[in-house]
Amino acid sequence: MTEYVLIDAGEREVRISSPDKLIFAQAQITKRDLIGYYLTLAEPVINHLRDRPTVLKRFPNGAGAEPFFQKRIPDSAPDWLQTTVVTFPSGRAARELTPNDAAHLVWGVNLGVIDWNPWPARVPELDRPDELRVDLDPTPDASWDDVRRVALVCGEVLRDHGLIGYPKTSGSRGIHINVRIAPAHDFVAARRAALALAREVERRAPEIATSKWWKEERHGVFVDYNQNIRDRTVASAYSVRPTPDARISTPLRWDEVADVEPGELRLDTVPALVAGRGDPSADIDDHPGSLDGLLELSRIDEEERGLGDAPWPPHFRKQRGEPKRVQPSRARPDP
Repeated sequence: MTEYVLIDAGEREVRISSPDKLIFAQAQITKRDLIGYYLTLAEPVINHLRDRPTVLKRFPNGAGAEPFFQKRIPDSAPDWLQTTVVTFPSGRAARELTPNDAAHLVWGVNLGVIDWNPWPARVPELDRPDELRVDLDPTPDASWDDVRRVALVCGEVLRDHGLIGYPKTSGSRGIHINVRIAPAHDFVAARRAALALAREVERRAPEIATSKWWKEERHGVFVDYNQNIRDRTVASAYSVRPTPDARISTPLRWDEVADVEPGELRLDTVPALVAGRGDPSADIDDHPGSLDGLLELSRIDEEERGLGDAPWPPHFRKQRGEPKRVQPSRARPDP
């Protein structure tokens, strides 16, 4: 028979099943342990999720198995869950979770959620992002030191264009940098700003950074501008990642980036780290910036350097000015 227990999550008790089920077999971490982590760090976790539509990435068979993504909250869900309706380019709509307190975290973990994947926009301005996301994705030939060095260059470019970046480990092989922005532009403009940022980082660190979309053209660390397209999500700050040792996507101070080792930032170490040195991303909402500087850089790229748009992911409709969606090695020459 399935075992059920009630978990005290602030002002609400949440019923969970199989609390001693192993979620991380190698690290011997159970569902109860995972819930305990999220309750301990509920405040900083919610700081990055509040009022954001959040896709449920569910691992019903534990971290070692394949997950599936669930956008729609079922009608049978508890009536206290906070949700919002989002629409997609196809015209379809979905009622997505907006995790605004600890009880929502517990409810999600009970369904198999390990990491949290929110939108870069908040209710009610869902068509105007309030967060620019810099995702540093290393190629197989890149070293971890390359990732750290590119992150530092990204920080410089952001500062030079009037923005404050908040770095964090991805919990995997990369680094993310979140930038709070005023919700004054749509997703197309945010992506355009992110592309300009990626190209400037590549200019400043050409040996280790690339803005090239096609994998056959990449080297070093890819600055993924396409993470800023509508409906794209990445693991949020303090999310547990599905690695064998349960690493955490951990916010950092800029002076920590050069020496950070992601293997040291795990479910069993990060709570004590936060208790001791605080949360470097706690004030992110206090520093919204403007994309005007990066958008001016984009204008210069387009009008003075002759750089047009870059490829979009294949499941998005063809954009005006976008180059051919075909690998360069397979492209036919223009007639």
